Amino acid sequence: MSNGDPWADEDVGTPGAAAGGAAPMGTTQNVKSVSELTHDVKELIEGNLRTQWVGGEVSNCRPARSGHVYFTLKDDEAQMSAVVWRTTAARLGFELRDGMEIVAVGRVEVYAARGSYQLIIQKAFPQGMGSLELALRQLKEKLEAVGLFDPARKRPIPPIPKRIALVTSPTSAAVKDMIQVITRRWPSADIVVVPVAVQGPNAAPEIASALGAVHLIPDVDVVITGRGGGSLEDLWAFNEEIVARAIANCQVPVISAVGHEIDVTIADLVADRRALTPSEAGELVVPHRAELAAGLAELRERLQNSLTQRAVNARLQLDSLASRRVFTNPLQRVRQLVEGVDDLSDRLNAVVRRRVERSRQEVGQLSATLNSLSPLGVLSRGYSVTYGCEVLSDNADDDSAVHRGDLVRNATDVEPGDPILTYLEQGRVVSRVEEIIPNEE
Repeated sequence: MSNGDPWADEDVGTPGAAAGGAAPMGTTQNVKSVSELTHDVKELIEGNLRTQWVGGEVSNCRPARSGHVYFTLKDDEAQMSAVVWRTTAARLGFELRDGMEIVAVGRVEVYAARGSYQLIIQKAFPQGMGSLELALRQLKEKLEAVGLFDPARKRPIPPIPKRIALVTSPTSAAVKDMIQVITRRWPSADIVVVPVAVQGPNAAPEIASALGAVHLIPDVDVVITGRGGGSLEDLWAFNEEIVARAIANCQVPVISAVGHEIDVTIADLVADRRALTPSEAGELVVPHRAELAAGLAELRERLQNSLTQRAVNARLQLDSLASRRVFTNPLQRVRQLVEGVDDLSDRLNAVVRRRVERSRQEVGQLSATLNSLSPLGVLSRGYSVTYGCEVLSDNADDDSAVHRGDLVRNATDVEPGDPILTYLEQGRVVSRVEEIIPNEE
């Protein structure tokens, strides 16, 4: 009777085994090792499951240093390990990332060391977007992050280049169009064609190599690289990272002319100037001779008109200056100045005379005042001044014979017999005091 185990009544290949006991002798020839059973499973799976197309979401993506990519491919109910070998990863054209929905093409293999199976992917396609479109988007994001699209790093195109290098296919219609347009616009243009493949697996390395060496060509001022229109696959060489970095590192300015107006490649975004078509590149790289000549003629006419007008204005200014009185009658101003100087001289003399006369009057008044206060003036009115003195010599002619003393103000200032010196209006008198007579009350 079954106890719920679906394998309970099945013959498991152990005849004669007692319930709960060990296998009897002679039955071990049917026991397989783990590696043998794993080998059988490997043969069973790999022999019956050949190339498979599996759709799912990329998860836990782990690129290895060796270039192999390991990840898990899952849906809502199950998951499986997957691996992309290095050579296959290089051919995918896009980078596997977590969360990406893909359709993987490959074979199922059993990894005996872990007893697990995995999908060995040979091809992969992003769901909802082609692999080339996805690779293009990823490369744009990468190059934009490092600044290769920054307008600040782009260089100006020389207005009249000495020599132009065309990095393109020498047999394409694009090179013929560029040469025709350039020589029509500027017949003396010096053009060098650097032949490269513009389509196929070798195109991107050849274009990058040519851009890296084009500066070695003498007198090259500008480079045009490109080709005619085509599908995304046809233009893919100009979407390769190696070409984008070669354009950015090129030592001369680069014009990109790839495809038609609607085609925008990585090369167009990195180049110093983008031309919508190869023919437009020829128009951008050189001026039109007739247009340049017309521009020069216009500039010459404007210059002549400007010089003529400046000469007319200068003549008018000169005539205006020449008509001024300082030039027509220059001595008139001198005479006016001389008259002004004479007038100032007369006024100065009058002022000086008045000042001298006033000063003379002031001096006379001061002199009269001084005379009225002078002792000599008092003496002239009959008064005298007496000083005490000392007679040093009897020689009357000797001025130093009498030494003048203090002024005698009172009778008590001298004693009888004292010599005194009296100053009169005319001369002086030396005498002796005979008697002191005090004032009566």
